[in-house]
Amino acid sequence: MSSPWLIQPVTLADSSALAANNMPAFWDDPHWVLSWQHRTLSYHISQIALRIPRVLVTHRTRRRHQKAVDPVSGRLVGYARWALPEGRATLPDGTPVWPEAMSPEVSAEEEAEIIRVAEGAHFDPNAEMDHLSDRVLEKKKEILARKEYMLLDYLAVHPDNQRKGIGAALMQSGMEVAEKLGLDVFIYAKSKGVGLYKRFGFRVEWDDVLDDSAYGGTGEVYVALMIYEQKKPGSEK
Repeated sequence: MSSPWLIQPVTLADSSALAANNMPAFWDDPHWVLSWQHRTLSYHISQIALRIPRVLVTHRTRRRHQKAVDPVSGRLVGYARWALPEGRATLPDGTPVWPEAMSPEVSAEEEAEIIRVAEGAHFDPNAEMDHLSDRVLEKKKEILARKEYMLLDYLAVHPDNQRKGIGAALMQSGMEVAEKLGLDVFIYAKSKGVGLYKRFGFRVEWDDVLDDSAYGGTGEVYVALMIYEQKKPGSEK
């Protein structure tokens, strides 16, 4: 699957561009935005930009980050974060798996400052709807306990750049790694992403419709826990 988009590692210098890409991608989700009605999008972006460096420097052993870049403008147009199983993140000799997607290592002093700045940012979502996800998270925990999965933790493409193959390019990059490692892949999907994931061969393991109408939502929030299973030798998909 060829793509015009460049898939590259993420650096700390990308933090502001990541916030400007990621937050609008979720802001048009009528359920997600209910948690942020007391904040403007521009303010939320400014605060998330302060928090993203912490995401990049923590859990480096397992997390892998990639960005999609427009080859003409050089602008960041998409982002994906993956998580490897703890026991599969390094080779037997200690070499990291998929090192090109690891965020740069920083000193202890730099990490402490990054964490200090992140903790000072405003991050105050309305938590009254959190209980709606309890059943989903319980089922997710149950599925992940069965075996080791590579996780797609986060996939975001700015609304202005959606339906251009950017999400697919980021997916393809991670799925190629999963295939090389022989790892099945797990995704906690929202309705907008289900079609893309199905095109990559994912199936719905469990789904549900959450009712957020009591909080001003549509009352029909579809979520799906999806799995991609690698081909076994001698089998056909």
